[in-house]
Amino acid sequence: MKEGPDIAQIGALIGDPARANMLTALMGGKALTATELAAAGGITVQTASTHLAKLEAGNLLAQRKQGRHRYFTLADDSVGKFLESIMGFAAGRGYLRHKTGPKEPALRKARICYDHLAGDYGVRMLDSLIARGAIDEIGDSLVLTKSGETALKDIGIDVHTLKSSRRPLCRSCLDWSERRAHLAGSLGKALLSNFLDKGWAHRTPESRCVVFSPEGERQFLMLFPAIK
Repeated sequence: MKEGPDIAQIGALIGDPARANMLTALMGGKALTATELAAAGGITVQTASTHLAKLEAGNLLAQRKQGRHRYFTLADDSVGKFLESIMGFAAGRGYLRHKTGPKEPALRKARICYDHLAGDYGVRMLDSLIARGAIDEIGDSLVLTKSGETALKDIGIDVHTLKSSRRPLCRSCLDWSERRAHLAGSLGKALLSNFLDKGWAHRTPESRCVVFSPEGERQFLMLFPAIK
């Protein structure tokens, strides 16, 4: 087919193992240097620079300079959504990495997906919000209800400011480990930031894991009860 979107180009960009590993590292939401991304890709800095240039030209990455340093991030949240959906597809077809370790259960429980909460806790949060009528599912879309606005304001989420953003307020994102949806969009980001600011949870260095404190876990499970 000579017309329409060229998925071959996207496939070629993410199909290289080193580039795939660098993109996955950026799913943690942090800006990383070429040296840090080279380590994630298992390649030299010189080779990483070539790969990063290709990813940036393909509009998958963005870079910013701070002093003499250059930092790379995913181009936008749509790239994060795309990568998470591919991870879910790969997991569903049995294409899994076989290296196991202590991080794996923690990643499945709660992790960063670009800038929002994913894993078992991310799915639980969205399920709970839908079950109590805070969010409505309309086809493939998620819509925050009036009662949901009130409930979120009560826990310190500035919904009015979020609505003024050009970014979607609520968005469904396929979770690669749970193979169900978790909450993305500006609301998903705001909720995760809220948990981190309150000290309920913290980021694990050099990992996408989100670790809840005992009190933070208690508060989270009370706020988002399991759906029976």
